[in-house]
Amino acid sequence: MTQKSFSSVFLASLKSARFVFVLTGAGMSAESGLPTFRGVDGYWQNHRVQDLASPQGFARDPLTVWRWYNERIRAYSGAQPNAGHYAPAQLEALVPDMTIATQTVDSLHARAGSKNVLELHGHLREARCTGCGVTLPLANGLDESLIDHSCGERFRPQVVWFGESLPQDVWSRAESAAARADVILVVGTSAQVYPAAALALQNDRAFIAEINPDATGLSDRCDCVIREGAAVALPAIVELLRL
Repeated sequence: MTQKSFSSVFLASLKSARFVFVLTGAGMSAESGLPTFRGVDGYWQNHRVQDLASPQGFARDPLTVWRWYNERIRAYSGAQPNAGHYAPAQLEALVPDMTIATQTVDSLHARAGSKNVLELHGHLREARCTGCGVTLPLANGLDESLIDHSCGERFRPQVVWFGESLPQDVWSRAESAAARADVILVVGTSAQVYPAAALALQNDRAFIAEINPDATGLSDRCDCVIREGAAVALPAIVELLRL
């Protein structure tokens, strides 16, 4: 992509920005070969959401839930960050203050080198006991024999399930970062998952740019729309900012 591919107002806004907020979704990980939850080939395709990603489903059948999450952990471990993940890590060095808030749980932003990453929906690096709160690392998933903890409760994935609130400390930091942003980049998210999607809309002063090959529910409310995938658009933006 060339400079002509981007709005001059967008590039000027980004070059002069002191605070940049980036909201990312599963579309970024799709470019690393990981299916999205809601896409045609998404994880939900062969399973009921209520059975796999809710406290009620976990209470009914923790073994099935963990087998499914262990499958996801193995897929995440085998995936590599793509150019769209590496570009925000490079962008951090070009702006005074930048925060990434992601709806993904695959840790690819951190693996690409980004430092200031807020994982709104948790992550799959750990399991947490629902009773005493002790955690276990999940490099290769959780052995089925360890689901039941000695305290009498069970280990669950360290993610936010349907019907649960986002982590309050993470959410507060994301709200603060979005509110002070001069530029907001919305990348690879359908803008359908609330309350996270609302972060892109709460600041009526910021320049909002959407980077997504497909139209979303947010498109009409953005100042700039870039119809490319993150792996193409974000590295091009970083290169232009370096000129």
